[in-house]
Amino acid sequence: MSMMEYTTLDTPAGPFTYVVSDGGAVRASGFTAEVGELLPLVHGKLREETRPAASPGAVGDAVRSYLDGDLTAIDAVAVEQHTGGPFMAHAWRVMREIKPGAPVTYTGFAELAGRPAAIRAAATACARNAAALFVPCHRVLGTDGTLRGYRWGLGVKTWLLAHER
Repeated sequence: MSMMEYTTLDTPAGPFTYVVSDGGAVRASGFTAEVGELLPLVHGKLREETRPAASPGAVGDAVRSYLDGDLTAIDAVAVEQHTGGPFMAHAWRVMREIKPGAPVTYTGFAELAGRPAAIRAAATACARNAAALFVPCHRVLGTDGTLRGYRWGLGVKTWLLAHER
């Protein structure tokens, strides 16, 4: 029977927990020590029994490298999210192409995703993203350039953006 495993790392922005599939793909992640906060973010079709991981693994290595200043170390981490439609999957792929230190607005993100009028859909893609950090919704700002909601708090978002500058 396949299982998901989770790990919590201490980071300067607070505890960071990630849930991975047997194959090593991140299914949910966020700045919390409570895996119970992440499990509801994993789509029902991907949810499996979950246990603590024996070691942080390759995902942990990538996160540590990112925290140590290799801002692209997280780019190669596999992510597995299930969506309600093709735009969401496309938007998350596009979000992963936003470079560290070069945040975009919701308007800019909608344009990158090929749907310039779909600003609300772009914001929804950020809100529904289960794989924080790896799918960097923290790099999307309000249309006026201000910080908008972030599931893990604006303090974390501020820290991440400053770290990437």
